[in-house]
Amino acid sequence: MRTLIAFVCGVLAAVAAQQFQQPYQYTTPIPIIRLDNVVNPDGSFSYTYETGNGIQAQAQGFLKNAGNPQLEGQAVQGSFAYRGPDNVVYAIQYIADENGYQPQGAHLPTPPPIPAELQRAYELASRDPDPNDNGQYDPRRYGRK
Repeated sequence: MRTLIAFVCGVLAAVAAQQFQQPYQYTTPIPIIRLDNVVNPDGSFSYTYETGNGIQAQAQGFLKNAGNPQLEGQAVQGSFAYRGPDNVVYAIQYIADENGYQPQGAHLPTPPPIPAELQRAYELASRDPDPNDNGQYDPRRYGRK
């Protein structure tokens, strides 16, 4: 019984203890130095902005294959740049369309070169495809039923 009372008192003390709360730190808002934004009825748009801390961005886009629900989509081209904590300016140029997001920048990693043996195998496979392969997955070809 004493153990139970001691346990309950311990739990109540732990629950009743004041929790630490980080004091709110006010930061000065970063001003927007420049902002241009244009949206057209045909779905095309463009924007550009620059902030007080050196962030810059711009983009323009348009609607591809308008009116065709199967193929309709946005095509966007733009760039952005910012100064990192290491005081280096990081800049990205990009295209986003039916082929996905394609960024380019000096700081982005690049893939290693494809070994010559694999490159030859890829070329051979593309020149002389398997006549029995229709491009569809067939579990029977992989020992599955």
